Amino acid sequence: MGEYLITTDNMSDLPEKYLNEHHIKTCSLSYMLEGEIYTSKNGMDSHLFYEKMRNGSMPTTSQVNPEEAKCDLQEFLKEDKDIIHIAFSSGLSGTYNSMQIAARELEEEGCGHRITIIDSLSASLGEGLLVHKALEQQKKGLSYDEMIQWIEEHKRNICHNFTVDDLFHLYRGGRVSKTTAILGTMIKIKPVLHVDDEGHLINVSKAHGRKKALAELVSSMERQIGSYRDKNDVVFISHGDCIEDVKYVQKLVEEKFGIHNFVINYVGPTIGAHSGPGTVALFYMGDVR
Repeated sequence: MGEYLITTDNMSDLPEKYLNEHHIKTCSLSYMLEGEIYTSKNGMDSHLFYEKMRNGSMPTTSQVNPEEAKCDLQEFLKEDKDIIHIAFSSGLSGTYNSMQIAARELEEEGCGHRITIIDSLSASLGEGLLVHKALEQQKKGLSYDEMIQWIEEHKRNICHNFTVDDLFHLYRGGRVSKTTAILGTMIKIKPVLHVDDEGHLINVSKAHGRKKALAELVSSMERQIGSYRDKNDVVFISHGDCIEDVKYVQKLVEEKFGIHNFVINYVGPTIGAHSGPGTVALFYMGDVR
């Protein structure tokens, strides 16, 4: 059976320790803050990043272009293995398309290995959870083609639910209107959003106050989990520098579902630039998104 690598990008928000332990190679989307450009290789401390946002600094982001994608894939190919690359949702970034272009160029140039770019239709630790599940299947001995089929069949079972603390960051990203941001802030409305089957960010409900919004994340899990209720051995949570809120959501999940295994990490700066401090996102497998 041919060996193959499962690779991803830094939008998966997997902890550095996890990436190192599982020998996962990643490509990196960059962001600019206060005139400096950062990537996963020279990234700013996450707490400091969010503190700067709280103090008024507004980061900007950029996708991976085809030339950068090609360089990343060439680095992966040094392992002398076929590649299955799980990419950030095409509904949120053009990075997937850049990776596709780069892969086809390398194959046409005779790189000697198969390269498959998969649109995860996921973001943050939702993408990370898909990578995690794929690695589990790889350990079971799935072949290259079997792995591609498994990911394509299950990627829409990765559920994303999150809330933000400041509507103005969603306004900057074009997710809500200025009127909604102003009125919602005045009456303390907190949106609850998810990523749909096409990988787009969708506003699905709203709650009056922070605690109710956090509780709604877990209520959404109750509605979506379905036949996966006894199959979720781990839940992923990412956050915008608000660990106490994460602990609250974690406790609710433990009480309602009896799940005690969690992977918790910051929402990385490239996504955090658009969601802002105070974001809490919950990820698990379910029947429907």
